[in-house]
Amino acid sequence: MARIPDERIKRLRSKAMRLPLTPGVYIMKNRDGEIIYIGKAKALKNRVSQYFGSDANHGAKVRAMVANVEDFDYILVGSEFEALVLECSLIKQHMPKYNILLKDDKGFSYIRVSPGEWRKISAVFQKEDDGAEYIGPYTSSFFVRQAVEEANEIFKLPTCSRVFPRDIGKARPCLDYFIKKCSAPCAGKISHEEYKENVASALEFIRGGSDGLVKKLRAEMEECSENLEFERAAKLRDRIRGIEKVGEKQRVFSQKYPRQDVFAVARSSTGKCCLDVMRFADGRLFDNEYFFFDGADEGTDMSELVVSFYEIRTPVPPRVSICGEVDDADSLSRLLSEKAERRVEVAVPRRGDQEEIARLALANANEKLMQKLNRATREKSAVDELGVLLGLKAPPEYIEAYDISHLAGQDVVAGMVVFKEGRPSKKNYRKFSIKSFEGQDDYRALAETISRRLAEYEKHKDDGSDEGFGRLPDLILLDGGRGQVSAVMPVIEQSGLSIPVFGMVKDGRHRTRAIATDGAEIQLTEKRAAFTLVTSMQDEAHRFANVYRTQKHNASAYSLKLTEIPGIGEAKARAVMKHFGTFKALRGATVEQIAQAPGIGDNFAGRIYDWLHGDEG
Repeated sequence: MARIPDERIKRLRSKAMRLPLTPGVYIMKNRDGEIIYIGKAKALKNRVSQYFGSDANHGAKVRAMVANVEDFDYILVGSEFEALVLECSLIKQHMPKYNILLKDDKGFSYIRVSPGEWRKISAVFQKEDDGAEYIGPYTSSFFVRQAVEEANEIFKLPTCSRVFPRDIGKARPCLDYFIKKCSAPCAGKISHEEYKENVASALEFIRGGSDGLVKKLRAEMEECSENLEFERAAKLRDRIRGIEKVGEKQRVFSQKYPRQDVFAVARSSTGKCCLDVMRFADGRLFDNEYFFFDGADEGTDMSELVVSFYEIRTPVPPRVSICGEVDDADSLSRLLSEKAERRVEVAVPRRGDQEEIARLALANANEKLMQKLNRATREKSAVDELGVLLGLKAPPEYIEAYDISHLAGQDVVAGMVVFKEGRPSKKNYRKFSIKSFEGQDDYRALAETISRRLAEYEKHKDDGSDEGFGRLPDLILLDGGRGQVSAVMPVIEQSGLSIPVFGMVKDGRHRTRAIATDGAEIQLTEKRAAFTLVTSMQDEAHRFANVYRTQKHNASAYSLKLTEIPGIGEAKARAVMKHFGTFKALRGATVEQIAQAPGIGDNFAGRIYDWLHGDEG
């Protein structure tokens, strides 16, 4: 940790002591004049001078920030509310490095409906090109999991790995059938037509909610009763009861405040924090989100976190409850009211069911934080174990894993996945389309990929980034054995760099079994943590490369079809597909948007649009 020079801290403290005891916003800058932190204060002198006094009470994050402060500016305002508004505006504008801003980096969730006649419904995080139907994307994985679990339970749909009709009649029903959670198509307990109907109703339940579906089922049940179709009416009655039973499971917390969000923060001794937000509608929990961040500045209260949350989530409910203390609650209420264009109450519950909800939010935050810290410990142990196993000088905190994918020698691609501190860092994944040759040669493909990756490092090494192409990996892993390692090592040596390279060897059942060097193999089976880490990297590299190859193959097929249009040759077709990425995106584009593709223009754009939509109307 860099230490701030004594002369600089004296100068900054002297400047801080001359500030007025009035509300304002302070702006910390580094030696290049870049804004690195923005904060607000009721009394500028008291708040800012704290930074440049003793650092004994500062957390690691604050010490790091102060060590980079060269100077600061400040803006006087008339009230605490004005300070809060200005602080939020400036943070949003400048995105300072050391401010606590919640990052919406969880990605999207989808509801997957498998293809075929016996469809299954599941919750997934990745949308694959596998012929399945995907509903979404949704920002809330909580909602997706809840919706899928409820739909499968109500309509007794299977959640096992059995494939129908292949596995029908091959085994006895599992426990789910006997506890009335599955209709057991595996044992022929339900007809194909009834199963299809259940899936359709489950999807209607997911898309439209329970109220409309219950009304529809009641009307259908009454009609069946009138027509003396009592068996059918009984099944509909059971479905209605199932929907109502699931609804009853969702505990009604408060009828007094049916719509509200509840915030709580858990903090660890290491400075890691977790914000948990429980969201309620109609008195029931409908979403639960959590965010991890490094320890807050001592002067930061919940208001900054709450405002940051509503920058990425809408709408703002009529009531916001906070577990713990919050400075300037009135100012926060006023700011949120202006954002929502109606009254928003900010409360700190002290008793009754509202205090119980706040404590529940805090318990959730503590549980999530504990899980993350435990997981981080396990991941660090795995990285440490792998480093020792491979004889590295230090644990490999930044690992790149590569795999080659092709279709009978066509559409050859490489996927690069990155694991940072034992976890996937998806923003640093990269795709490579092999260009130097055609056909099937994994060795040459890997050599080209590593050569291009190192060339990118030369371009970006002065960017100052600790990830991406501007950082060299501590370890390179290749899907394969000694041959793959031998193909890549000359490329590394010619670059003048020193990067450990190993292969990930699979057994006859395509499971990871060993690490390969260019002369031997290192067994993994006795090193459980390292084995699990390497397996996950090999599987992820394989998945990522295959997805890219499928995308490229589909794009190539569509490019070929585009050459049916008069005047559109292979070059223009490839340029169009590269510009839009997918055929779906191209088909949804306007003439003006198509004309923006390289080398197309208005004339060819019109031809492409007419060809795409020639069967409409």
